[in-house]
Amino acid sequence: MSNSSVMPPALDQGVALFLDFDGTLSPLQDDPDAVFLASGLDSVLMRVSQKLDGALAILSGRDLTDLSKRVPDTLWRFGNHGLRSAAPGAAMTEGVPSAPESLLSGISSVVDVHDGVRLEEKGPVLAIHYRAAPEKSEQLTREISSVISQYKDYSLQSGKMVLEAKPSGANKGVCLQAAMETAPFAGRLPVMIGDDKTDEDAFLVANKLGGWSIKVGEGESAANYRLASHRDVATYLEQVLGEV
Repeated sequence: MSNSSVMPPALDQGVALFLDFDGTLSPLQDDPDAVFLASGLDSVLMRVSQKLDGALAILSGRDLTDLSKRVPDTLWRFGNHGLRSAAPGAAMTEGVPSAPESLLSGISSVVDVHDGVRLEEKGPVLAIHYRAAPEKSEQLTREISSVISQYKDYSLQSGKMVLEAKPSGANKGVCLQAAMETAPFAGRLPVMIGDDKTDEDAFLVANKLGGWSIKVGEGESAANYRLASHRDVATYLEQVLGEV
């Protein structure tokens, strides 16, 4: 159960910090392409990363190529729910498989008949955005669930005005666990900050490994602590630098 009354512990040099992007470092937007970091936050992230000896990563469901357009490439980036990664300054990994063609076709046929619903391909992850048609949530869930029931390795995860058909390896908790076994994250206490259901897997792993987790916004969560909005996340990061 998340704690809404106690401020999360101060970040110190012994932590490894993992941050979601949408809704955590930036406000949610109807158009995902319009989402960028607030002015000055890129500098804050880079300086916090330096203070943590590089143990700061952006862990997002966005495709890695897309994510890398929105955050500094001097940071660790884990995209596609952890299926793709890039070290600071490194070229992005390639060769991520696509979703099965028959699955893509089946989901496309559902999406195409609904106005205001958009399909986004993120490697093997297929995201169905319905922010422009929120009343279609239940119907889309039923129809997409029926399509993916034929694919053993796929499951459907709901988020904020989005449904995602994901293979089992596309999991932020799996990604965080693996990252914590490698430099520069190994030997530190993991801290995960996120706002959506896809972040819950990473919350559980961070908690299990002796660190802590922070839910941004309202809703049930496995996180230990809570911050009200992306603005509070920025303030929390600035505290590390002694700027607030």
